[in-house]
Amino acid sequence: MWGPEGLDEVEAELLGDPDELKGRDVLEIGAGAAQCSRWLAGQGARPVALDLSHRQLQHALRIGGSFPLVCADAAALPFADGSFDLACSAYGALPFVADPRAVLREVRRVLRPGGRFVFSVTHPIRWAFPDEPGPEGLSVSASYFDRTPYVEQDEDGRAVYVEHHRTIGDRVRDIAASGFRLVDLVEPEWPAWNTSEWGGWSPLRGNLIPGTAIFVCVRD
Repeated sequence: MWGPEGLDEVEAELLGDPDELKGRDVLEIGAGAAQCSRWLAGQGARPVALDLSHRQLQHALRIGGSFPLVCADAAALPFADGSFDLACSAYGALPFVADPRAVLREVRRVLRPGGRFVFSVTHPIRWAFPDEPGPEGLSVSASYFDRTPYVEQDEDGRAVYVEHHRTIGDRVRDIAASGFRLVDLVEPEWPAWNTSEWGGWSPLRGNLIPGTAIFVCVRD
C-alpha cells in the first residue's frame, strides 16, 4: 500500500512490471514492520528492510520473513555503491528528517544506474488543514508555506515525534538536487470502496483534497 487511500503496488505498478520484480534487489527505507518487503519477497524479489527503530524491526521479526532486517539511519546507508535495482519508501523516513537531500543522495548512491526510487508522503497541502476527518478538517487553518516542523514532546520536554513539512516545490527541488530525475508524481484519488476513517483520513476529505503524494524517481 502506498497510502491510506488504499492504492497498492499491484494496481499502480510504480516499481515497474510485477513480472519483472523476480530476482531484483530492492531496498525498503523506513520499513517499519516490513510490510512492503514481505510483499516484494512474495513476488520473488530480494528485499532488504531498513528502519531506524529497533522496536519496529523486532515487530517485523515476529511477523516473519526470509529477508534481511537492517537497523540504520536512512541518511547513512550501510551498503556499497550500486547495491540495489530498486528502492521504495511508503510514508517512511523522508517526512521525519530535517535534511531529505541527505537521504535522497544516499539512496541514489546505493542504486544501480537506471534504478528507480519510489516514495510516498503525506500530501503537502494537508499541512494547511486541521488533521480532522470531518467538516472541521476542510477549512484552511495554517499557511502552506510555513515549514515549521510538527513536534510532540514528553513530560520532560524531549521530542518524541517530529515531522517536517516540505512543499511540492521543495520536494521536486530536493529530488533534482540529489541527482534523480522525477518521472511521475501520483496523487491517488479516494476510491469509492474505502469507507475507513483513521486520524485525519476519511472519505469526506479524501474526495475533496489529496492526501498522499507519491514521487517516482530514476537514477539515470
